[in-house]
Amino acid sequence: MKVAAYQAPLRAASSVEVLGLIREQVDRCESEGVEILCCPEGVLGGLADYASRPADIAIDVEAGQLDALLAPLASDRVATILGFTEIGRGGRLYNSAAVFHKGSVVGIYRKLYPAINKSVYEAGDKMPVFTVGGLTFGIVICLDSNYYEPARIMASRGAAALFVPTNNGLPPTKAGPELVAEARNVDIARAVENSVSVIRADTAGRTESLVSYGSSEIVDADGMVLRSARRLGPDLIVADIKTAPREHRRGWNASRNSAVMDEYVRLVT
Repeated sequence: MKVAAYQAPLRAASSVEVLGLIREQVDRCESEGVEILCCPEGVLGGLADYASRPADIAIDVEAGQLDALLAPLASDRVATILGFTEIGRGGRLYNSAAVFHKGSVVGIYRKLYPAINKSVYEAGDKMPVFTVGGLTFGIVICLDSNYYEPARIMASRGAAALFVPTNNGLPPTKAGPELVAEARNVDIARAVENSVSVIRADTAGRTESLVSYGSSEIVDADGMVLRSARRLGPDLIVADIKTAPREHRRGWNASRNSAVMDEYVRLVT
């Protein structure tokens, strides 16, 4: 299957123009035969931790707000993964990613590990897998990819790929090109450990207060980097990945799946 990662301009991620930019990528993906396009974390409205009024950028999925917002991105050929701030029951905010397929939101993943110690986001507690076309895949958002358990659990449930919406827009004192190398090491590790392809989509560029060098890349199930995006600017990278998971996963004893999953869910809930 052909997949793509969109490295969106950091500045556009908090503006209304981002939907137009994403639509351009969907059109390009349609012309190139891409079936799944991954966009960055918080690409719809930015990250709530940096918003003066976080609730203003939050989207109510159950009320149909996300379906309505994403309607211009509808495609019969390309499914899109997009990061956004979700408002749930009781006004709780989640750093989430949606799978938008054939004009409808068909799945939601909530970030397990909010990256800031005093984040306004609640932690998610589910590790679902999704299927589009012939590919079953998992989603982990940014920092979640640093932990081996979510990827391993998703792989045990049949995922052959892992999509990683990311937003490394940070204050200049915390941002640097070394984050790109760190992300690559993580992607290769998750790929090799679980025999899954890893597709990361980051932001890139500068604003008055933030910088992101851009760590978007596509890594195959053997840990080989197939494509990587340019630094500090927007890009779209495309590669073919395998859709069938390997029957035997390195370092994973299938007989322990259930016990490990139960223990992990207990720890994060």
